[in-house]
Amino acid sequence: MRLAIVLMGGGARAAYQAGVIKGLVEIVKTVRPGQPGMPFSIVCGTSAGAINASALGVYADDFAYGAGRIEDVWSQFHVPQVYRSDWPGVIASGARWLSALTMGWMVRRSPRALLDNTPLANLLREQIDFERLGPMLKSSHLHALAVTALSYSSGQHLTFYQADKPIEAWRRAQRSARLVTLTVEHLLASSAIPMMFQAVPLEFDGRVEYFGDGAIRQIAPLSPAIHFGAQKILVVGAAASNPEVPIETGLVPAYPSLAQIGQQVMASVFLDALGADIERIRHVNQIVQQLPRAVDAGSGWRAVDVLAIAPSQRIELIAARHLQRLPLSIRGLFGAVGADRARGAAFASYLLFEADYTRELIALGYRDAMERREALASFIGPS
Repeated sequence: MRLAIVLMGGGARAAYQAGVIKGLVEIVKTVRPGQPGMPFSIVCGTSAGAINASALGVYADDFAYGAGRIEDVWSQFHVPQVYRSDWPGVIASGARWLSALTMGWMVRRSPRALLDNTPLANLLREQIDFERLGPMLKSSHLHALAVTALSYSSGQHLTFYQADKPIEAWRRAQRSARLVTLTVEHLLASSAIPMMFQAVPLEFDGRVEYFGDGAIRQIAPLSPAIHFGAQKILVVGAAASNPEVPIETGLVPAYPSLAQIGQQVMASVFLDALGADIERIRHVNQIVQQLPRAVDAGSGWRAVDVLAIAPSQRIELIAARHLQRLPLSIRGLFGAVGADRARGAAFASYLLFEADYTRELIALGYRDAMERREALASFIGPS
């Protein structure tokens, strides 16, 4: 029985996953006592979820230790660890965008991103030791680790994976997989929020292409885990299922701010595909249950058990309470596009890498996991 865990994207919202994983550690200790290894042999991640997934994968032999490292990082986050927030950096970025808008026809150069996430690259190199991944795979603590990104160059949606043995790669319309040696660059590519962080060059089929956030156009987020042979998939999201609407509404509707428009774009990037994919799997399971046993054995079809956990509270409401924790320079930048408490907290929630906010999300994730302790224990089961 191969169990998979799929960690979805969401920028700073992925702190919620650290809390769920913390709860999973306690649950696993009760259903698999004396077994320190991680119960999930397949780990898949997208965007910020790819970072959490990689941290789990490199410590697959010690689930509690890996989970503890994830919680430590998320609970101590500050914006300068992820992107530049100093006034010179913010002003330089703003100047590049302004010059591109006003004189771009002259210089024929466009800015690469609104924010400089060089600090994130340094943090990932410090925290995630990919040298440990090979031994985890060879010792069978892990079957596969997968990270998904989108090629801006070709439009291909790529799942980069590392496994001890090659897994039959799949090709679908604009979707495929490649066996690689995973690096920090793959994580930076997968978590490069469009327009916010710059794309990352990666080699693909003998050529270099530029990749960005894997949540973009991810129509089948559970597909990699299924291709790797998962029979059970635990999905940890990063947003409540309720529609995200402005926190406050006036009597007279106001024209939407750039932040309001941006938050809907972000929602379509990070949130929309998961529910549809789970629904498709449940439909397939119903079909499989109707197949005669003789057909089922050789058909290649199989039922896949899926359990999803998502925040029980609206994340943008939590973010609204912590907007003042952002550095003054970033508050000024976000304020210029309308990312204030009333109309744009959801937009800011993806970039609010501040400890007070992330700790509240961790606590929420832990509570949600504990409230579903029995379902999770039954889902994981003994080894």
